Amino acid sequence: MFGIIKPCRHRLSERLQTSWMAHLCGLCLALRDDHGQLARTATNYDGLIISVLVEAQAAREDSSWRRTAGPCPLRGMRTASVAKGEGARLAAAVSLALASVKIRDHVEDRDGVFARRPVAAGARAVTRRWDRKSAGSASVVGFDTAVLLDAASRQGELERSLGPGGSVLLVTEPTETATAAAFAHTAVIAGRPGNAAPLAEAGRLFGRLAHLLDAAEDQSADAASGAWNPLTATGTDRAEAERLCRDAVHGIRLALREVELTDRALVHVLLGHETERAVDRVFGPARHGAGCRRPGAAGHATDEHPHQAPPRETPPGQAPIPPWVPQGPGFTPPGGKPPNPRNLLAGCAVWALMACTCQLLCCDHNDPFTREPRKGFCERHDCDCTDCCNCGDCGCDCDCCDGCDCCDGCCCDCG
Repeated sequence: MFGIIKPCRHRLSERLQTSWMAHLCGLCLALRDDHGQLARTATNYDGLIISVLVEAQAAREDSSWRRTAGPCPLRGMRTASVAKGEGARLAAAVSLALASVKIRDHVEDRDGVFARRPVAAGARAVTRRWDRKSAGSASVVGFDTAVLLDAASRQGELERSLGPGGSVLLVTEPTETATAAAFAHTAVIAGRPGNAAPLAEAGRLFGRLAHLLDAAEDQSADAASGAWNPLTATGTDRAEAERLCRDAVHGIRLALREVELTDRALVHVLLGHETERAVDRVFGPARHGAGCRRPGAAGHATDEHPHQAPPRETPPGQAPIPPWVPQGPGFTPPGGKPPNPRNLLAGCAVWALMACTCQLLCCDHNDPFTREPRKGFCERHDCDCTDCCNCGDCGCDCDCCDGCDCCDGCCCDCG
């Protein structure tokens, strides 16, 4: 999966995490249903924003935008409520078209394995098929993917014509145009034509942000390999690139204020907060104000990390339990009797079963040998928020929160 929007589960309330996963699984299944199993490789975090925007604007009941999906190995063979309908189909079509463009760029640049003729020939066949498939499914929801493909074709021409001293924003224009069109069409699907203009502006700035962040992140690698990079080619320094990125984040927040939404929370946390975190990942954190105070939560701010918090209350005679020690059903209390471990043969059998169903990777589970609770490998390694529990630097800005519940229930407890 690729994309600049990578929300950590520790920064999402339970409701928003469930909604986020519903859209992610919905996008993946829409790609499978409309375009085949191979198309699921086009699943990406940024593409599902299209699905989120459609649902957030819709006035229909939640049940009309959800369906129950069958067991999936990536969910530990569990069923789940996933997004469905026109929003998921549009997100799938856009994601597939953009994945086709990305593969075509790799073929033209002869990147890695794409420099080999058999691989390049196979990749071209895949891109042609995906272009046809995405155009067909997008037309069902009234969207023309030609705007995406046209933007991709103009991208190469602009890159070849641009020299030192040119504006880097000329390079980002095709990406801005493509994302603006996709964002604006969500208003058409949701029956909110008045939202089209501000969503187009938000999409344009999101496209600019994505392009600049990708360029900044790859600049060193591109220099080492001799690949073309817009920042290097135009002589744009990193300070200017960062300024443009932070201006884009601010512009997205301003545009979203003009959008009429039925449920603003997930849209706000993805486009209002996670975009800023993406900039921080690439350029380093910006200075935030002291504390995370949202409207209606005056005086609720702390710079304490949970590891520095006072111990929880415990019964008399029992040693205090540190706040970072998990408690509750499924956890062995400190000093308690550990569960009976399995023998080697039984443990190996259970391990094989859990590995085949991806439970070891993606789910909370009991260790197949010791029976002790464990986090899935994905959960242990997909978190980029080394300070997500520090409310003093959680990125909440009073000027953009506008009373949403995006922080409710997250581990930093800044709601």
